[in-house]
Amino acid sequence: MANMNRLFFQPHQAGLSKVEAAEHTLRNINPDVQFEVHNYNITTLDNFQHFMDRISKGGLKEGTPVDLVLSCVDNFEARMAINTACNELVQIWMESGVSENAVSGHIQLIKPGETACFACAPPLVVAANIDEKTLKREGVCAASLPTTMGVVAGMLVQNVLKYLLNFGTVSFYLGYNAMQDFFPTMAMKPNPQCGDKYCRKQQEEFKLKEAARPKQEPIVVKEEEIVHEDNDWGIELVSEVSEEELKAASGPVPELPEGIKVAYTVPITEPTSGFIVEDSEQSLDELMAQMKNL
Repeated sequence: MANMNRLFFQPHQAGLSKVEAAEHTLRNINPDVQFEVHNYNITTLDNFQHFMDRISKGGLKEGTPVDLVLSCVDNFEARMAINTACNELVQIWMESGVSENAVSGHIQLIKPGETACFACAPPLVVAANIDEKTLKREGVCAASLPTTMGVVAGMLVQNVLKYLLNFGTVSFYLGYNAMQDFFPTMAMKPNPQCGDKYCRKQQEEFKLKEAARPKQEPIVVKEEEIVHEDNDWGIELVSEVSEEELKAASGPVPELPEGIKVAYTVPITEPTSGFIVEDSEQSLDELMAQMKNL
């Protein structure tokens, strides 16, 4: 019953496994979609082998690999299992998650050998080899906000559509911080010292592919010289400002980092000579009367 706030499950589904309840909900939304349900722990040896078999042979055409794997699991052990399977099979996948406090989340596109896998920059729990079970208190669930999960799920599906249908910019990593409405994005390169041997193997193969790919020479665009057409009136376009006047109207250019330039400079002006008029206590009318008498 604690999962009912996900807005995906319904009270009458209590007692079913999550995958069975999910399949029922999705089938009611769109009965034309084909579903394949497996309710098991993918981290055990037998189930992991079956999981890899379905990734490599469970495409729309039986015997072909799937197009994409989406990870929506809630623990690091399952994520590492998915990561290992996809690295070994060279399978592109998208990882997603929501934080324990339910106010932040992320999505990540992982291309084995080309981008960082989940083991390249693992969370502290994975890097320190901590048993997740020791972090969870008995009878206490992690915080859960269906709005945060809905935002992260929407980001994930939007990225999936852009990737599969080949439009827009596909994010390699997109985060979400609900407290500040902050959406950080970045691309992470694979770690050459990654703990996953298949990740290191795919990195080497990707380097060989990149080296064999013909390099594209940069295209230099030559600016065309502006030529004014002859006319019957002998009109010519000339600058109204001479080079000397242009230099006089410009000031020194400050030292700036590479790639940054100023839009304009302020000329250095010499102080003008003159005299200072002392303050007078006379009113404006009195000063005007003096002027009339001059």
